[in-house]
Amino acid sequence: MTLANYCYYFFFKKIFVVTISEYMQCNIYRALNLDSDLFLFLLLLLLHYIIRNQTIIDVLTKRTYNQRREIAFAYERRAKKVTLKGALSGSLETVILGLMKSTAQYDASEIKASIKGLGTDEESLIEILCSRSNAELKEIKKVYKELFKKDLEKDVAGDTSGDFAKLLLALVEAKRDEPSSIIDYQKIDEDARALYDAGVKRKGTDVKCWISIMSERSVPHLQKVFERYKSYSPYDMQESIRKEVKGDLEKSFLTLVQCFENKQLYFANRLQDAMKSKGAKEKVLTRIIVSRCEVDLKKIRQEFKAHHGKSLYQTIAEHTKGDYQRALLSLCGGDD
Repeated sequence: MTLANYCYYFFFKKIFVVTISEYMQCNIYRALNLDSDLFLFLLLLLLHYIIRNQTIIDVLTKRTYNQRREIAFAYERRAKKVTLKGALSGSLETVILGLMKSTAQYDASEIKASIKGLGTDEESLIEILCSRSNAELKEIKKVYKELFKKDLEKDVAGDTSGDFAKLLLALVEAKRDEPSSIIDYQKIDEDARALYDAGVKRKGTDVKCWISIMSERSVPHLQKVFERYKSYSPYDMQESIRKEVKGDLEKSFLTLVQCFENKQLYFANRLQDAMKSKGAKEKVLTRIIVSRCEVDLKKIRQEFKAHHGKSLYQTIAEHTKGDYQRALLSLCGGDD
């Protein structure tokens, strides 16, 4: 067997696990029938692999997106044929490559991944499209077109259906009113009454009315509408949604309302759900940490600690491991 094959089996097939005690007892290279020089070479190669990953984590997770891009360009110029992607693998690769994109590029890529191939990842679509601001959605649409040469609206329409599709497409249009310093109390009352009349008050639900109001009104306006809504309905807005609609449409409306009321708490709860049981839903965990690390992650940390009794840092540490854990904890930024 050649030296290259030994390295391949040692690192990728994981036939043997190196520990300090085994090294001290010289069991590994005896078992492999290798001489001590070759074993030392393999051990040094392993140490290089560990140190390299730690260096990448230390450097890239503590920089802004623009700084990371400059570093990546410099790295690839010097390494020539070795790209940053080629130097990584697994969950760490997913995190680091996500960090090499702008927030809009990352969101656009996540949306594309959720709708390409067989089946649609509705959960990812809902999280992204229902939690982003007008300005963010406009930038995502622009970047999506640049990256994939397709219109986001057409791709979303092609992979969803019914009222769920209508709601997502209304959000993608990004026609939400901008916040105003003038409070229109009459409009607040009219919208609250319209939401009640279109839902709880009648048999069946006028979903078109709900979509119109929730996709076009400004966030501060809707916050006041939901308060006023309680004077008409025996249920708050979230309870009404659960009674009136089901499935992906229900999840979408709930995500909208939760983000209107407290977006950082919404993400904190999503992170908690992703780490409820042993292990973690890495896809959700990675997406939220990477997409929010330069937006509002510090506030998400605060909401997480306030509502779940434990810091986000500690929770991530308990449910992840290895280089993936080190990268996420570095992005998290501190133990509250």
